[in-house]
Amino acid sequence: MPYSADINRDNPTAFLFAIDRSGSMSESTPEGMSKAQILSEVMNRLFSELILKCAKSEGIRNYFDVGVIGYDTTIGIVNPLTGALSQEWINPISLFETNSLRLEERKKKQHDGAGGIIETTIKFPVWFDPIAEGGTPMCSALQTAYDVLNYWCATHPNSYPPLFVHITDGQSTDGDPEELAQKIQQLSTNDGNVLVFNIHLSSKGGNEVIMPSSVSGLPDSYAEKLFLMSSYLPITMATMAKREGIKDVSSESRCFAYNVKDLATLVALLDIGTKAAMDVVAMDR
Repeated sequence: MPYSADINRDNPTAFLFAIDRSGSMSESTPEGMSKAQILSEVMNRLFSELILKCAKSEGIRNYFDVGVIGYDTTIGIVNPLTGALSQEWINPISLFETNSLRLEERKKKQHDGAGGIIETTIKFPVWFDPIAEGGTPMCSALQTAYDVLNYWCATHPNSYPPLFVHITDGQSTDGDPEELAQKIQQLSTNDGNVLVFNIHLSSKGGNEVIMPSSVSGLPDSYAEKLFLMSSYLPITMATMAKREGIKDVSSESRCFAYNVKDLATLVALLDIGTKAAMDVVAMDR
């Protein structure tokens, strides 16, 4: 069965994120934040969750390798992380614990144990800030992702396959990205192919389309292209999607979401992608 290998320190899995940082990501969302701000917020939360999943009494166990590719035409194709995390495209999760950009103080409401609610202050680590400028060199970003994941798979043949999550709000300005996305899907470990997840963010009207099984009902050729650029949903992710209340998920569904409008949906989608892998972490000694 593919996507069933144990995830442990000897055989970690990888999460690679490609983030559109073009000018249109400055557009506002219903939450009153820009798309770039929402994406940065969600990604910073996700890194914290991955660290917590790997936290043991002796420290952080490296069950996950994690990387970020940021892309726009002003700065180019970059690793937006800092410190030791800026030296490689993908790094062990333990490096994230000690290489955040800064710690922010955030207010958090929680139950007081007596039926009331109290507000406390917590430290919130931030690994990168939102940027939105220039065009959308999607092909260059996907070529970088291919190179990174090709090397990772070759050096981790027995690992649970990597998850590549591409988050964008616009069309490529440097060519047709479909062939490159399909090349990434063909990369593999002994446990299965790399999973390619495309998430489209939007501040415009129209229906959200979450994990469809065909192009039927998609609004345009761009949506159809993103659909074809996405992997089929494995059984583990399909089960997770049903738990999250996503309807009509089937064996033909793709790792694809179009016209995502809000923070809650983006969080749910990233949870589906990453927690399916987190659930098979082997608690090695």
